[in-house]
Amino acid sequence: MMPNDGEATHAELRSERRHLVSLAFRMLGTIAEAEDAVQDTYIRWYRMSQEERDAVDVPRAWFTRAVSRVCLNILASARWRHERYVGPWLPEPVPAYTFPSPTDASVDPLDRVTLDESVSTALLLVLEAMTPAERVAFVLHDVFAVSFDDISVVVGRSPAACRQLATSARRRVRQNRTKRATQAEHEQVVRAFAAAARTGDFDALISVLDPKVELRSDGGGIVTAARNPIFGMDKVARFLFGTLGKNARFTVLEQETPDGLGFALWDDGRIVGVVTLEVVAGLVREVRMMVNPDKLTLWN
Repeated sequence: MMPNDGEATHAELRSERRHLVSLAFRMLGTIAEAEDAVQDTYIRWYRMSQEERDAVDVPRAWFTRAVSRVCLNILASARWRHERYVGPWLPEPVPAYTFPSPTDASVDPLDRVTLDESVSTALLLVLEAMTPAERVAFVLHDVFAVSFDDISVVVGRSPAACRQLATSARRRVRQNRTKRATQAEHEQVVRAFAAAARTGDFDALISVLDPKVELRSDGGGIVTAARNPIFGMDKVARFLFGTLGKNARFTVLEQETPDGLGFALWDDGRIVGVVTLEVVAGLVREVRMMVNPDKLTLWN
């Protein structure tokens, strides 16, 4: 924990930063935005007078509240920003490393983000559909065990209202969980999907796709990607085969992700794409392709 005199050691500053980036990532969905939010929070801290900093009894609690307010403001403008994003916007996928809980200060999310459900693309997309206040309340309480009294200071509502926000958010998360396949079923479908894609077997690929399958490809306007979501097994299959045909140099390898088994697209020794799949009732319901290099920094 940082000392009250504001003269924290490098290790102590790094420890606080680990915690704050981990929290901000779950709220915002990208490492870059999380780092910016944390930087803004540190600027606010150092702009305080020494007397103001000395008055802070628990610096970690102050930093947690401050970065949460920054994230709340960012989330309020997120829809405006996403509307101006080139093509579909997806949360940043992160490598699947098994680590302790998000509150453990020994893990550095600048290098590797804690693996648990709260960093999966599937859950981050559920959080994306929430109101900013719901998302902040859920992440603070259900992931980081912050009290509703403290959350009320962040969102400007009563503790009882914050409890309701978290309950509403939890309900959405629970509804998403009920559709999820078991790990064994997920891996079986993913490997069948991979085999069909590698061999160019159109019928085999169609057989593992849900009739209402949706594919989203996030290139951020930096690299070529589908500008709009693609719906239906025939169109999705044709898009996938077309993409692989145009990029024959890519090597497609199985890759563990927080969403379960997926794929990494390799080109000349670097990962240039990460694909995660949502399997429901034995079929692929969603295909999410991240090819925006700005959202693949943790993979290389």
